[in-house]
Amino acid sequence: MKHGRLLLLIFLIALASIFVDVGRTIPIKFEIGKFKVNKTIERPVIDWQLLGGRFYRDLEFKKGLDLAGGAQLVLSADMSKLPASERNSALESLAGIIERRINFLGVSEPLIQTAKTAGDYRLIVEIAGITDVNEALSLVGKTAELSFREEISASDSAKVSTIAAQLYGPFQIITNLTGKDLKKADPAFDPQTGEPIIQLSFNSEGEKKFEDLTKKNLGKRLAIFLDNQILMAPTVQGVIAGGKAVITGQFTAAQTKEMSILLNSGALPAPVRVIQQKTIGATLGAESIQKSLIAGLVGIIVLFFFMVGNYKYFGVLASFALLIYALISLAIFKLIPVTLTLAGIAGFILSIGMAVDANILIFERIKKELRSGRTKMSAIDLGFNRAFPSIRDSNMSSLITCAILYWLGTGPVRGFALTLAIGIGVSLFTAITVTKTFLKVFNKEGVTK
Repeated sequence: MKHGRLLLLIFLIALASIFVDVGRTIPIKFEIGKFKVNKTIERPVIDWQLLGGRFYRDLEFKKGLDLAGGAQLVLSADMSKLPASERNSALESLAGIIERRINFLGVSEPLIQTAKTAGDYRLIVEIAGITDVNEALSLVGKTAELSFREEISASDSAKVSTIAAQLYGPFQIITNLTGKDLKKADPAFDPQTGEPIIQLSFNSEGEKKFEDLTKKNLGKRLAIFLDNQILMAPTVQGVIAGGKAVITGQFTAAQTKEMSILLNSGALPAPVRVIQQKTIGATLGAESIQKSLIAGLVGIIVLFFFMVGNYKYFGVLASFALLIYALISLAIFKLIPVTLTLAGIAGFILSIGMAVDANILIFERIKKELRSGRTKMSAIDLGFNRAFPSIRDSNMSSLITCAILYWLGTGPVRGFALTLAIGIGVSLFTAITVTKTFLKVFNKEGVTK
C-alpha cells in the first residue's frame, strides 16, 4: 500500500511537470465515433502574491545570449566630480550593482563589461532574452539607493503594517542618513585580532547624522539597505563621533570586499546615461544549436538502449524513471527560471548520464544479491541499501564541485554548475525513490543473472 501511494505521488509530480514543460497553448484533438473534441487550452501563467511580494512566471524557457540574443545597452558614467584615483573603483562599483540588480538569483547570466578610453568610462550591458529595450532600461536605469534604518521597539511593532513587516522585518524607521552621506567603504583587517572588517567613512554632513544615530540607537541594531534589500544589520556598540566607523562580524575577506563594493555603489556620486541601445542576435547559429541538441538526443537514446539491453525489464523501468527525471528537471528550470545557455544544456545532459550511473550501481548490486540466492524482493531492498552510500558520496563530491564553480565562476560556467547541480539533486530522487517504487510495484522476472 505504501508503494502504491508513492506511485500515485510520482504520477502527480510527473503530471505537474508536464503541465509546466509544455508550451503556452495545449491543443486537444481526438474523435471517437460521433464524439469529437477540437479545442486548444491556453495554460495560465503563475502569478502569486506572496508575503507582500509577487511571484510571476510565464513558464517559458529563458534562453541565453548564445541561443536567443537579447538587448545591449552602452552606459556612460560621468566621473567629473570624482578624483582620478577613485574612478576605476567607482566603475567597478557600478558594474557590481547593475549585475546584482539584473542577476539577483545568479541565474540570469547577463554579460557586463567595462571600457575605459581617454577619460571615457563606459559599461556594456547585455541581457539575455529581452527584446524590448525599454524593459532592459528599467532594469539598469535606476540609481542605487543606500539607506539606513532603525530597529523598531516591541511596543511599536504592532503599529507596523503587515506588508511592511514582511518586506523589511523590524527595520521600519527610515533615517535621514543615506548613501550621499557615505564617503567610502573599505575592506580591512582588525589590527589586534586580524579578523576581516569593513571601514566606513562619512562626509561632513554624514558625520553629525551618524553620531546622532549611534547615540539614539546604542545597543540596538542599525540596518543598511540597498535598493530596499537588507545588506547587514550591525549592533551599535558605542557612540561614534568623527565620521569613522568599523563593522565587525564573522566575515571572510571576500565578503568584506563584496560588501564594500555594494556600499560604495549606493554612495556613488557618478551618474550614468544610456548612449546606445539595441537588440542583438544569438551568438550561435541555428545550425550549431540544432546539431548540439541532436547530439544530446542521440546520446539519451543510446543510454536507453544500453539500459534495456543490459538489464532487460529493470532497464525499461529505469528508462521511464529517467523520463520523469527529465520532466522534473525542465520544470524546475522554468520555475526558477534558469537562463539556458549551450553550456547549461550540456550540464543537464551530463546529469542524465550521472542518473544512469546511479541506476547501474543499483542494478549490479541487485544482480549480485540474486546470484547469492536472495529472493527478488530481498535483493531489491539490499541492492538499494548497499548501493546508496556509493551513490551518495559520488553525488556529494559532484555537488561540492558545482558549488565551487558556481561561487567562483561567471557567465556560462555558473549556468553549467547550476543546471548540473539541479540535475544531480533530481537524479537522486528518481534513482532512489522513483526507480525503487517502480521495481516494487511492477516486480516481474527479467533481471539478467
